[in-house]
Amino acid sequence: MEKNAFVTKQMVEEIVKKYPTPFHIYDEKGIRRNARALKEAFAWNPGYREFFAVKATPNPFLIDILRDFGCGTDCSSLTELMLSGAMGLKGEDIMFSSNDTPADEFAYAAKLGATINLDDFTHIEFLEKTLGYLPKTLSCRYNPGGYFSISNNIMDNPGDAKYGFTTDQLFEGFRILKAKGVERFGLHAFLASNTVTNEYYPTLARTLFEVAVRLQRETGAHIAFINLSGGIGIPYRPDQEPNDIRLIGEEVRKVYEEVLVPAGMGDVAIYTELGRFMMGPYGHLVTRVLHQKHTYKEYVGVDACAVNLMRPAMYGAYHHITVLGKEQEPCDHKYDVTGSLCENNDKFAVDRMLPEIAVGDYLAIHDTGAHGYSMGYNYNGKLRSAELLLREDGRVELIRRAETPRDYFATFDGFDIYGKLFPEG
Repeated sequence: MEKNAFVTKQMVEEIVKKYPTPFHIYDEKGIRRNARALKEAFAWNPGYREFFAVKATPNPFLIDILRDFGCGTDCSSLTELMLSGAMGLKGEDIMFSSNDTPADEFAYAAKLGATINLDDFTHIEFLEKTLGYLPKTLSCRYNPGGYFSISNNIMDNPGDAKYGFTTDQLFEGFRILKAKGVERFGLHAFLASNTVTNEYYPTLARTLFEVAVRLQRETGAHIAFINLSGGIGIPYRPDQEPNDIRLIGEEVRKVYEEVLVPAGMGDVAIYTELGRFMMGPYGHLVTRVLHQKHTYKEYVGVDACAVNLMRPAMYGAYHHITVLGKEQEPCDHKYDVTGSLCENNDKFAVDRMLPEIAVGDYLAIHDTGAHGYSMGYNYNGKLRSAELLLREDGRVELIRRAETPRDYFATFDGFDIYGKLFPEG
């Protein structure tokens, strides 16, 4: 698969007249096209809904685009709940899937009327003590343990994950919750991350559907929805084939009709909580080449760093790079593409074959639309960049300004660094 940037050198040269590099930029047209395809892929299920994983890209401008397609939000923290509430989402628009959850976050979720997805058996008692009651609708996160495999290929190791109820805990938990007055139940699981295979969701669905049938039969709990969560990945590398969301939806339908319908559970709603799939391919980190260094290797130093995109430094993750304006030139030069942090792992690429690069060139780092800006931090006093949105009509809109030194120093309450640096207030 060829990976092409959705911005050109000419576009970036115009953008930087107003918004300097580095910046994250998102493609509205691509986001809308993808959200529409997802909705159509699961249209066979009347109750279907996508709850966008806010942690992937917590920007209200982008979430608003998804709301045009009926998407709610999946939140994992207080501030994500606050963002959703401020945007006007409430009640069943919000799924609260958290772990190691503080009491005040459960209380705030309940105040919004969010659907709470419990991560642990002990949270049943903790939630009841926190609220003084249990909501009529509750979901539980399931972890079957062991290894999760597709076609004899191990995809992940749920047994080593900190999340979810064991099988025994799940059944006991449903019995306790039903006895305490819970009326509508949900079942949730996330067993593998960033899968680039059309088999993941159907395989996960079969696991959850079969457990759901047993739960309803053995505990009498009414299961209203089954949440397949996230895990559908994106092709970061050019040689990877993207997932076919329409095929995935059709294969889940087949499992639904094979397992749930005969058990009298043909009214169960299907939910998803996708983040990377919804936004990942539709974001670029655009950065300018500042320096070239010729030592034991050839280094290209850019004005972005791991603060702007942590994944390569943290995971050794691959992100494709386009040298804007040189798309047709041969990739016959080997470079490490680096940032300026005082960390040797601050590299966007290692031994990457690229066209010959010159100081001043612009690079588009692909697939940063999810877990890009959101994983930013301030090590070395670095400041997080702006976020821009390329609208369908070609306009570029600022949707989050870049941080400034004022932002960085503003939290030193009790030690007046801010006042000394910015006496004008």
